[in-house]
Amino acid sequence: MSAALEEAVAARLDRWAAEQVADRLWNRDGSLWAECGEKPEELARWLGWIDLPASMAARAGELRNLAAGVARDGYRRAAVLGMGGSSLAPELCGRLFDGMTALRVCDSTHPDAVRGFRGWATAVRTVLCVSSKSGTTTETNAFHASLAESVPALDFIAITDPGTPLGELARAQEFRSIVESPPSVGGRYSALSVFGLVPAAIRGVDVEAVLASANAMADACRRPAADNPGLQLGAIIGEAALAGRDKLTILTSPRLSSLGDWVEQLVAESTGKLGRGVIPIVNEPLGTAEQYGDDRCFVVVTLAGEADDGLAAVAADLRAGGHPVTEIHLERAEDVGAEFFRWEVATAAVGIILGVNPFDQPNVAEAKEATERLLAEYRRDGAFREPMSIVAEPGLSAFADPAILGDRPPTVAAAVRALVETVAAGDYLGVLAYVPPDPDAWVKLDHMRRAVRDGLGAATTAGIGPRYLHSTGQLHKGGPATGAYLMVTADPHRDLPIPGRVESFGALIAAQAAGDLASLQQHGRRVLRLHAADAAAGLARAADLVAQAVGSPVG
Repeated sequence: MSAALEEAVAARLDRWAAEQVADRLWNRDGSLWAECGEKPEELARWLGWIDLPASMAARAGELRNLAAGVARDGYRRAAVLGMGGSSLAPELCGRLFDGMTALRVCDSTHPDAVRGFRGWATAVRTVLCVSSKSGTTTETNAFHASLAESVPALDFIAITDPGTPLGELARAQEFRSIVESPPSVGGRYSALSVFGLVPAAIRGVDVEAVLASANAMADACRRPAADNPGLQLGAIIGEAALAGRDKLTILTSPRLSSLGDWVEQLVAESTGKLGRGVIPIVNEPLGTAEQYGDDRCFVVVTLAGEADDGLAAVAADLRAGGHPVTEIHLERAEDVGAEFFRWEVATAAVGIILGVNPFDQPNVAEAKEATERLLAEYRRDGAFREPMSIVAEPGLSAFADPAILGDRPPTVAAAVRALVETVAAGDYLGVLAYVPPDPDAWVKLDHMRRAVRDGLGAATTAGIGPRYLHSTGQLHKGGPATGAYLMVTADPHRDLPIPGRVESFGALIAAQAAGDLASLQQHGRRVLRLHAADAAAGLARAADLVAQAVGSPVG
């Protein structure tokens, strides 16, 4: 870390100590974010997450009994039907912990992915957590509708806020259980609420140990700023962003990779607004210190007992090269509870530095509204009005706003090159793929990310749609205009109806992709959409084209 950044962080912590930021946070003082221009009382009502370590410890018996009943009744698998804040903490628990019950998340509306999930969930007896804070989440309701005709109501658990349509449905259909969360906890701050802990308990995680670690961190985060781990991390991330190091790069040991996904949503959706924000870079292929630009700030998170895989050496090289590097070490998997709380405090603190409201998501609704308009058109006409491609080749068509990417390119390769050439120093490339989230897709996305970093020295993000709409989607539209976006869509192998609806899953995901594209274009973002006849072939071709554009080999 440079001397200038160290001084800025120290000054920030001194200022926060003088302003009693820690005490004010615990007293739910919404004026901490006064610069964002919103009423303090409105901000304060979203601070219920502060109390979760203690309040959920008091509900540990309820969680134990629910999990014991599931085990007693012979369920061998568990699943979460949910998006964003309802799914990312459970996914982390499913990958981080060994348990009695296999745990899987369904958060893709791609027909091929939904069909595969249905096969997995109905092969053996599976308890299904239908998770939605509002109780109206489009994707969650579609997942439930797809399963409700073949799965008894007793196999469903509703996790929602009090008084939601989902709660009413669960009572009417006599779900196995309805578990309610405090309304004062926003979705991305809900990892330590029932949204995260019910699936964890069913998995067989020792939730009392998770909450004990969270409570210990909560106690530490009551301290004055200079000795407060949450405020310390927030000061580093926020001051680094002000200094031009706004690409928060999370490097983790293997079992903690999904922690990066959870942090990505928390930071991106909380800070990416008003043209400001921190860009989280997670699960990027590990490089050497020389391959990272000077717009990066690093946090390295490791778990005791895991193989190093070169992470410690890279961290040392990064620090020697002057990059800001923060290292966090977990002695056991249950310490993830402490990290949930640390990162929530840190993210709220970054909001203070950037002058944004870390608890709202004003631009998320735009893509949802655009999607609903397209679906209304589909319900009326039975089809979408497809825009004209700017150029095409066999199996692949390109769509873009010529005002952003210039005159009509002669080839698809030229269109990709035109997008890539807009990536300047301090910019990043985001790859947005509406394809089934299978391992091969992630391999191809990694190929693209490695090619861009090695060829341009630029940071990259990657997201599977529509999942990323509930994570980085806010940042893409409301954050800094430093992102260039390559969207890859594809025809499904076979469509899948949604019971009780006119639109199918194929129509739903097509509308979500088109709605997101329209929203990005409305904000003047640099975006190119490639549509493929086949997902695997389309991603492979896109990876080749990106590699060619940056002069870097694929693989």
